Amino acid sequence: MPKLYAIPLNEIRHEHIVVNSRFIATLAPVFSVEEAREFIARIKKEFADATHNVPAYIIGGGNTVTEFCSDDGEPAGTAGKPALAVLRGSGLGDVAVVVTRYFGGTLLGTGGLVKAYTESTQMVINAAERGRRIPVHVVMLAIPYNLLERVRLMTTCHNGEVINEDYVADITMTLQFPVESFDGFQEELREVSAGKLKAEVIETRETIVAVDPSI
Repeated sequence: MPKLYAIPLNEIRHEHIVVNSRFIATLAPVFSVEEAREFIARIKKEFADATHNVPAYIIGGGNTVTEFCSDDGEPAGTAGKPALAVLRGSGLGDVAVVVTRYFGGTLLGTGGLVKAYTESTQMVINAAERGRRIPVHVVMLAIPYNLLERVRLMTTCHNGEVINEDYVADITMTLQFPVESFDGFQEELREVSAGKLKAEVIETRETIVAVDPSI
């Protein structure tokens, strides 16, 4: 079984000043090399007037990863590699970062650059919420009105969520459950309906759910 790993829950940005140079770190989830390249190109376009836009990414996680970094004109080894090293140590996979620098008129030296790019990447990682990709079933279910509140409660108890409710003669509910939780919901549904109700799986896909930041 592949090793589970966390990913950024959403795109996030953090900015700070180092000896008058402005560093803007943008972090995002990416799930392919193509997505990572598109993200990097978008940030470079947004900050086209910046002195440098330093990218790094890790696609995959655990022992199966694709990595990339670039110094984008900074002295060799002072920008991209420090950013990538922080990504490696973060426990995150499927992640890309671009650290944008606006030169402030004072040279930082190689040691200062390494420190600045390391800190910029670490700060944005520390600010990011974490998620995990899990397989889910999207299901549909028609129920009588008198069972609505009971089914809503059951959905929550089995780690599911209500995506939609359509009110006609009966209520047609669209629900989503982690695959591992669905059988428990289905069994309880049979019990409360004396075997009359059954949820039908209409789609199985992966989604991102929030996880405890301490993992």
